[in-house]
Amino acid sequence: MYEHILVAVDGSSTSDKALEEAIKLARVHKAALRLVHVVDTAMMDVDNGGLVSMHEVWDALRQGGANLLKKSEVRVQEADVKADTALLETLGVTRVATEIVDAAKKWPADLIVLGTHGRRGFVHLLLGSVAEDVVRMAATPVLLIRGE
Repeated sequence: MYEHILVAVDGSSTSDKALEEAIKLARVHKAALRLVHVVDTAMMDVDNGGLVSMHEVWDALRQGGANLLKKSEVRVQEADVKADTALLETLGVTRVATEIVDAAKKWPADLIVLGTHGRRGFVHLLLGSVAEDVVRMAATPVLLIRGE
């Protein structure tokens, strides 16, 4: 039985599907959801010639993440499921998957739910897979929801 289900959201249609599945599970198990979004600042350490303040970019990413979490939380509340949210950051040191797994441990979650984008070939090689990393690192069961 699941009591605490952690759901990673990123605003994609695949993430939306994962949230819908987590809501269904939460209803069946009378579980609480924790919605997390990770602001990945690892790719932000670039010299842009001073054209854009990196602090402004980080603030915009944080605000976008907070807005996404609020929108997702409203969706969960409309489904009559208990939820809270957490905005996480890689801070240029950790990876997105590490932040998700650490958040699941600290809460503690009984299940992690996230979408997988199904990238293959060169794109997968270049970008990797957060979902794969979460599965590899998590001691908690992980439910992956595939995109279209």
